[in-house]
Amino acid sequence: MKKFLTGTALTALVLAGCGSDTETEDTSTENGGTTEEETSTLTVGASNVPHAEILEQAQPILEEQGIELEIETYQDYVLPNENLESGEIDANYFQHIPYLESQIADHGYEFENAGGIHIEPIGVYSQKHESLEDLPEGAVILMSNSVADHGRILSMLEAQGLITLEEGVEKTAAEVSDIAENPKNLEFDANYEAALLVQMYESDEGDAVLINSNYAIDAGLNPLEDAIALEDSDSPYVNVIAVRSGDEENENIQTLVETLKSEEIQNFILEEWGGAVVPVD
Repeated sequence: MKKFLTGTALTALVLAGCGSDTETEDTSTENGGTTEEETSTLTVGASNVPHAEILEQAQPILEEQGIELEIETYQDYVLPNENLESGEIDANYFQHIPYLESQIADHGYEFENAGGIHIEPIGVYSQKHESLEDLPEGAVILMSNSVADHGRILSMLEAQGLITLEEGVEKTAAEVSDIAENPKNLEFDANYEAALLVQMYESDEGDAVLINSNYAIDAGLNPLEDAIALEDSDSPYVNVIAVRSGDEENENIQTLVETLKSEEIQNFILEEWGGAVVPVD
């Protein structure tokens, strides 16, 4: 899996826990003496878009506070958590809360949510149809094989009136088997890596494709213009900074989260993506 650093070029890649690596810089004083300024390094794994781009905006702000932010980018949803567990990175920023919770349950990760930053509304894309109402009988719906996304997708389709879920089902945990009513007999094909769904949409496969906004934006799609339906912005699927348990109290992690939730960064998110990515308070 290809991984590469983005952002300001750094002199060394130091992979250690939560800013414990420090370096000092001599600064001259008026009396000819020197003082030592301590700089710590924080390594965060992130998806290319929008996560890494948001982190890049935070780099100079954090630098002023003595934190040198290194950004390691990933193209998948597996390695960032594996590398966080192994200590190769100090935190990651790519996943929403239900996915984080499912990863903890499935793999026994001792992770914590250090703070929610933004929401990426998931969208329905189609080369064949201009609206959900246009979907024909037996339409094929392509979606991610990530079970953590299924409840999100099915809840959106239920809100649009296409299906009805079994009464009492926890929406965020819903699966295709929980569909109680399916008037159009839609066929759900959930056998694809999330990163491949844009390619499938561009190849005109299926009748509709459910694509996460980070992959859509990275491929040059505009969710607000190109999607035939878009998840409401009040979605519970908030993208978070995830850390190893105990590190949520680390001063550098708290500074990172405060910076990403600052007015300056929130304004950048709104201006850069015009509502396709939505900051949270």
